[in-house]
Amino acid sequence: MRFYLIGLLACVSIVAHAQDTLRVTVRQADSLFLKNNLTLLAERYQIDIAKAAEIQDRLWDNPNLSVELSAFNPSRGWLDVGGKGQKFISLQQVISRAGKRRRQVALDVEATRKTELEFFELARTLKFDLRQLFFETYFLGKTLQLMDGQIATLASTVEAFDKEYGRNNVSLKEVVRLKALLFQLRNNYANILFEITENQRDLRVYFNSESYVLPVVDSLETERYHIGTQTPEALRELALLRRTDLKIAESAVKQAELNYNLQRALAKPNIEVGAVYDQASNYQNNYFGISASMDLPFFNRNQGNIRAAKTGISYFKTQQSAKRNSIFNEVNAAWNKVTVAENTYKSVEGSFTEPFSQLSKGIYDNFQKRNITLLEFIDFIETYNESIREFNRLQADRIKVYEELNFVVGEELFRF
Repeated sequence: MRFYLIGLLACVSIVAHAQDTLRVTVRQADSLFLKNNLTLLAERYQIDIAKAAEIQDRLWDNPNLSVELSAFNPSRGWLDVGGKGQKFISLQQVISRAGKRRRQVALDVEATRKTELEFFELARTLKFDLRQLFFETYFLGKTLQLMDGQIATLASTVEAFDKEYGRNNVSLKEVVRLKALLFQLRNNYANILFEITENQRDLRVYFNSESYVLPVVDSLETERYHIGTQTPEALRELALLRRTDLKIAESAVKQAELNYNLQRALAKPNIEVGAVYDQASNYQNNYFGISASMDLPFFNRNQGNIRAAKTGISYFKTQQSAKRNSIFNEVNAAWNKVTVAENTYKSVEGSFTEPFSQLSKGIYDNFQKRNITLLEFIDFIETYNESIREFNRLQADRIKVYEELNFVVGEELFRF
């Protein structure tokens, strides 16, 4: 069953490559993501919704028109509304006091700004996840390329030893041990294929595409990732200026302050003014009058909402301080990760890959010529493949921590 799955995944991968492959660089991936990602496109509508709320709250309340007609007069019949009949007309308008409308609009404008910041924060977070997937998929693909050759060569070796076993030139133990090694390599190959398949699923969602995504990375792009002249102190200060989640926290504080001002204004009752015309039911015929009314703030002066709004200011200011502390710690942690990853990478970059590659070329010939023992051959193959996987994972992790530094600072420090 396991070999069947391996073969199936390999066939699917080959067909996908052959039929519909989307080859993208990092810059192209960013562009496709911003253009096609449905989550991001949907979030844009939230900005339009917030701007619509601004338009709505700028509008004045509609005037109220009330008309009362005489439906029936026993002496004059139905709908007695003529010159000697009766009709009552009232026109009322609510006038907002204490700048309620202005304060509500100011709160809406800040809410729109916060919505825009949340959009940029979503884009920033998704872009970070995309970069992680992009480079992880690329280096997993490099590992598969090396394992493809190893598995093909080892499969030929196993087949040759099977024939030699039939001629009684090698022992069954050697054949079984080689087959076990081949199974182990194929098993590792399948696990990497599973990882790539999951990454492909997520990459297609990010790009809103059904194509097989093939990351394209050259050495110039990976060389851009280096610390240079940056310092942790400078990056912390830069993060305080660039991080959109901190700006969101600052906007939340401002909204709380604006809401407090609004709640205080709401404690002042509005005035309703109007004019009336009464044809025949008042103390004189054809009566014209004006009116004004307002609620008397004896009991409800919006005390509860004012208190809640004031407490909200303290809450969001505390959240803002917590976010600043979190950013400081995130930048420090990311800097330490970059330092560790860079030092580890530099210690193995040149001296690690070349000797292994040179030894790998002749190891199979030497084994078939019996210049090395079975145990030496198996030990080398296991060590070689494990080391290649770990080295490619190290390269991916190195770029990931640099991207994490980008993310926690909120700035593209290593531009493509």
